[in-house]
Amino acid sequence: MDALFVPIADATGASVDQIKLISCLLFSYPLGSLYIRIPASHPELKHIFSIFISFFYLIPVLWLWGGALQLLASVVGTYYIVKKNQSKSMPWLVFALTMAHLTVTHIIRMSDDSVYDRVEISGPQMVLTMKLTTYAWNVFDGRRPAEEQDKWQTAQRIVDYPSLLEFLGFTFYFPGFLVGPYLTYNEYQALVTGSLYKEAENHELQILDEAHHLSQRLVPHGRKRVAYRKMFTGLLFLGLFVLFYPEFNYSYLVTDGFEARRTLSRLLFLQVCGFFERTKYYAVWTLTEGAAIQTGLGFTGYSESGRTKWEGAANVNVWNIELAENLKVLLDSWNMKTNVWLRECVYKRVTPQGKKPGFRSSIATFATSAFWHGLAPGYYLSFIFFAFVQTCGRLARTYIRPLLLPATYVSARGAPPPPQTHKKQMYDTLGMLITVTLTNYGTLPFMLLAIDDSMVAWNSVYWYGHFLIGAALLFFYSGGTVLLAQLQAVRVKRSAFQVERDEINRAVKGGPPGTPGRIPTLPPLDEAAQEIEKELGKLVK
Repeated sequence: MDALFVPIADATGASVDQIKLISCLLFSYPLGSLYIRIPASHPELKHIFSIFISFFYLIPVLWLWGGALQLLASVVGTYYIVKKNQSKSMPWLVFALTMAHLTVTHIIRMSDDSVYDRVEISGPQMVLTMKLTTYAWNVFDGRRPAEEQDKWQTAQRIVDYPSLLEFLGFTFYFPGFLVGPYLTYNEYQALVTGSLYKEAENHELQILDEAHHLSQRLVPHGRKRVAYRKMFTGLLFLGLFVLFYPEFNYSYLVTDGFEARRTLSRLLFLQVCGFFERTKYYAVWTLTEGAAIQTGLGFTGYSESGRTKWEGAANVNVWNIELAENLKVLLDSWNMKTNVWLRECVYKRVTPQGKKPGFRSSIATFATSAFWHGLAPGYYLSFIFFAFVQTCGRLARTYIRPLLLPATYVSARGAPPPPQTHKKQMYDTLGMLITVTLTNYGTLPFMLLAIDDSMVAWNSVYWYGHFLIGAALLFFYSGGTVLLAQLQAVRVKRSAFQVERDEINRAVKGGPPGTPGRIPTLPPLDEAAQEIEKELGKLVK
């Protein structure tokens, strides 16, 4: 089938495998229209449809015979391990086996330099690893009392063990099989059975399919509108990548040409490169989101205006990434499904029941994310750097941000958003600039992969990220947190004192005129402080 893709690859300058991958993602849109026509009364047909399409992508299109057999063996092995093993260690066993298998694949990938220019099996296997480990935990949760579980665990727990066909349909769900989005087994079952659209039933949206009354299905309106809008957006990012990436990419930062640039030119060029490096991820993830929506996945209810929302298959929020006010917002908007997996299947699971996640949970989550991505040193350089950035951001939010808000405002879960004062807006703008520049700096090793290239690139921009974060942490840990906390405490006390005085003044002013013994209005806080200082001076004399 390469003859179909070689002319396109020659015309665009992309590799044949990259053209194949994009073609598979685009072909999933019309296939999604066929998939959703299969009646919910025959879920087995939907399972078979997904399995067939995924293997069609793997074998005759991408020519990954060996990889397809590896994935199939991993899926079947996990199915029977989870079914037969009733012990508490079952999820950890599945986790160890799938991660070990993925690590071996990463080692093989690293041994072949040219493999980075083509599509190979590690991408689908990374998605599959998330599915299999999550499935093991969901089955484990289904075997223990529901009252011991949180909201997510209760919603995703599996009580009735599925058939092998159901499990294969879930693991080889075709729109998200190659690059995501990852989904849980219960989410897949809700899609296949139609229970995902219960809210639509409440709104009485009975829609006939496009085949003119051949069958009747309940699917909320607006699905195709959102899906093809995602496709258009994905193609737009793909076009930006094809047009500008050859000129604006991180590889240029390790060349003599970049070294010859002036300092300001280097720093600005890095910011431009960072955006175009991300466009390939924006393109792929947005295309797969649209294809998943086309099959009916991702329905999340209705907006206030009555339009349907399809946010359940999202894996990236471009706006929140490019204009993130802090690193937490950025990370929560990047590879969102992987963040859910790390939180629910690692961060919470290594925490003893009844205790809050701590340092141990953070380290375990970091290590899992690193090994899941691969063994290239650049991954670890980026992860370590962003760990310090995240720590710095947490300290800034705890000690600096309150000083820019009204002293009476309390930041807590469920609290109303803070007032957008002038100081707060300046803080958010500065945070956005710092976040994007640190992101472009910190992702250099993630893209370059090699230690030598990463060091050369960081040195060419004068290690500005390390100096910025190092200086901030030095300030916080050398007494800055104490100073900032004291300043906030003074603000809170002054605010409380002023509120108390205002209440007294209102009570005094509220009394009827001419009342005997009526107390005069108390002076403002600043005047009162001056009077107190005068009295103290007299006492000292």
